[in-house]
Amino acid sequence: MTTSRVHITPHMHWDREWYFTTEESRILLVNNMEEIMNRLETDPEYKYYVLDGQTALLEDYFTVIPGGKERVKALVEAGKLIVGPWYSQTDTMQVSGESIVRNMLYGMRDCLALGDPMKIGYLPDSFSMSSQLPMIYNGFGIDRTMFWRGCSERHGTNKTEFLWQSNDGSEVTAQVLPLGYAIGKYLPEDKDALTTRLDTYLKVLENASVTKDILLPNGHDQMPIQKNIFEVMDILREAYPDREFLMSRFEEVFEKIEAQRDQLDTIKGEFNDGKYMRVHRSISSTRMDIKLIHAQVENKIVNILEPLASIAFKLGFDYHHGLIEKMWKESMKNHAHDSIGCCCSDKVHAEILNRYILADDMATNLINFYKRKIVDHMPEKEGCDKLAFFNLSTYAREEVVNTMITIRAQEFSIVDDAGNEIEYFIEGQREIDPGKIDRQIVHYGNYDPFMEFDIQLKVNVPAMGFTTLHIKANQQGAVQVAAQAEANVLENSFYSITVNNDGTLTIFDKETEQTFEQVLRLEDGSDDGDEYDYSPSRKEWLLYSTDFDVETRVEHQALQSVAHIKFRMDLPANLVSREQRSDQDGYVDVECQVVLKQDSRRIEVRMELDNQADDHRVRVLIPTPFVTDTVVADNQFGLISRPTDDPAMQVWEEEKWKEAPVPIYQLMNFAALENEKAGFAVMTNGLREFEIIANQSEQRDTFALTLFRGIGVLGKENLLLRPGRPSGIKIPTPDSQVRGKIVCEFTLYGFAGNHIDADVMSAARDNVTPIQAYNKIPFNAMKLNIGEQNIPLTYSLCSAPKNGVVLSVLKKSEDEDALIIRVYNPSQTQTINGDIEFTSPVTEWVETLMDETPKPQVETLPLQHFGSLAPCQAKTFRVKF
Repeated sequence: MTTSRVHITPHMHWDREWYFTTEESRILLVNNMEEIMNRLETDPEYKYYVLDGQTALLEDYFTVIPGGKERVKALVEAGKLIVGPWYSQTDTMQVSGESIVRNMLYGMRDCLALGDPMKIGYLPDSFSMSSQLPMIYNGFGIDRTMFWRGCSERHGTNKTEFLWQSNDGSEVTAQVLPLGYAIGKYLPEDKDALTTRLDTYLKVLENASVTKDILLPNGHDQMPIQKNIFEVMDILREAYPDREFLMSRFEEVFEKIEAQRDQLDTIKGEFNDGKYMRVHRSISSTRMDIKLIHAQVENKIVNILEPLASIAFKLGFDYHHGLIEKMWKESMKNHAHDSIGCCCSDKVHAEILNRYILADDMATNLINFYKRKIVDHMPEKEGCDKLAFFNLSTYAREEVVNTMITIRAQEFSIVDDAGNEIEYFIEGQREIDPGKIDRQIVHYGNYDPFMEFDIQLKVNVPAMGFTTLHIKANQQGAVQVAAQAEANVLENSFYSITVNNDGTLTIFDKETEQTFEQVLRLEDGSDDGDEYDYSPSRKEWLLYSTDFDVETRVEHQALQSVAHIKFRMDLPANLVSREQRSDQDGYVDVECQVVLKQDSRRIEVRMELDNQADDHRVRVLIPTPFVTDTVVADNQFGLISRPTDDPAMQVWEEEKWKEAPVPIYQLMNFAALENEKAGFAVMTNGLREFEIIANQSEQRDTFALTLFRGIGVLGKENLLLRPGRPSGIKIPTPDSQVRGKIVCEFTLYGFAGNHIDADVMSAARDNVTPIQAYNKIPFNAMKLNIGEQNIPLTYSLCSAPKNGVVLSVLKKSEDEDALIIRVYNPSQTQTINGDIEFTSPVTEWVETLMDETPKPQVETLPLQHFGSLAPCQAKTFRVKF
């Protein structure tokens, strides 16, 4: 009787970079690809080879061996070389939903140029699995997934095959690799060595398998092809006569699993447990300088550039798919688990940072280009410059906006199209060299200076559109004066905020009548971990910002108040000093601005930190006046609730977990605590790690938002919270101490009721989608020819209510003259309906998959109507005009 069928699948896991650089791995890639293709082309028995589920490595290969493309194409078409579906081996906890979708979108398109992609959500080494992955996979016609990390029986099964559902009911068949993707690496021909290794492996795999079809992946990181694999398989058949050994594709294993579907458990939720394999949950705060620019680029492309380009496309301008794909791919090369986790060498981190700098520069300049093209084609108002405002949300927004205008005058007025004066406040001004504005001016000898004015004004901008004001030079305007108010209090219609002498805030929410005390206290503690994991010293010494002298000042302006808080925390310079409690010869300087705008629920915080100490973690503490069991945070296309306290923390050492289940969690843009009548959210733009600290005696939960952590090694052994071997390798990475300046921005947001009724998800999107301004003057450093000036001064492409569905993206279709709109339901429990109204007649309204092809067997919906969305469901539509 056959005990099991053992499926051997040759593969190569390809970290493009890690402790080695991309260029070092590319040299090996060229070598390995030649060996792989030669074997597949010449040996009919060597049937399959899995190329790690990503096309970025093929892009790397084709760049230097362009002639290899036809060979690869022939092997993919023959079903022997198995490619895709990803562009890069994405992390699923650090990157946004749109990043994951584009990764697969571009990966699939790359594959289809060669042949058929592997239709498996294959992530063999990514650290944890987002709960929304089944829905994303289904959006590309994928109903199978294979991964390694994050599983334990706490999810509801002790089997390696199961059905995994997202919150909306989307489902995939899952095959977990409980011992990883490399157990079949370098299989020895020596029978004793072979059986010594496999005796334990086979027992574990068979005990956990429903089907007894088990996988022995024959590959490892950068591993060359194993030339003697058939000789090894013959020895395996001799050593284990009760087992069948086959060379298989992963798909053949899934067919066996799906044949026993009725015996599979059904699981929901994320896989983030470090019981049997390390998931590196606190990697979210490693190299925070890189994490911050990563989020900045994501939000800039998705929330600002793509909808702005869609407006421009609808107005008749080109949509630059090629430029946008280039910036996406530069970013997605960084989305691989090691790269975005920042568990790499310093040299590799420099490459990662440079890619983000490039992508950010591309996005910033293309945004400015689209704003300029639109405003350039508006009709001129004689003797006036223009000041246009762009709102990239699907509802009108009235907000205080801080912007800058440039003018050759000492005074000016701002008027609307009807000539009505617009009040504004001047925050600052400076004279600038005319050569900076337009080199042609000084070329002809005109050196009259320009002035830059920092102004703030309140504007109302239509939904997904723009409005335009006019600036008249040398004319007295309606200049506002600073408001009179209490010296240490910021106040608007929602809050009264007292700035305390110790640098903390006391926030009174007028609507909920809740008081939040000691807000913005900083906590500094040791970090005896590595790039993978935070771990405190065994001789911890916590220091707090309230232990040091603080300077505070409140500045009242016309439309906002700003608190300036400044202090130095004297800290141990390194771990040795901290453990000995000897010297405090290191420090972190902090300059904090807290901005409260008129009629805004957002309390905006900007912290500039200058870190001059090593081996420590800095968090900002935000206490709430209530205790709850769960915290809600956004993830990809929805929300997830997690326990604020994990009972496994009491038994993890006894149960021999690979790492402690510290309740440190990831967020995308916000996390919230609430009780039966009120709540409080922390919204961020790049800070994506938090913990809830409970204080039962004082009946309060405290947000602990990580600002940064500094460590000096890639891998380290025997951490307090992660015993045993090092993760990665032990090499110094001094740049990961994050010395120098770092700027952290986040927003505090009180609300009444619950986070769904209060539309907190929409508010969090607005927080990372600021109203954009563009000041058009008659001078530019780089000239453009201007066509017909036929663009209206005020325009709205579409509108939808703020409550209900949340916009994920508005972009042009990859292949058609149409727009793609994706929305999702943020609720974890309620089904909702939604619609949108376009200002131009809609001629086609088709629901699509996430790959932008029409969704099969779907109900026909009325034009501009999303239909019903299940909890945390995303829907995508193609619209033509």
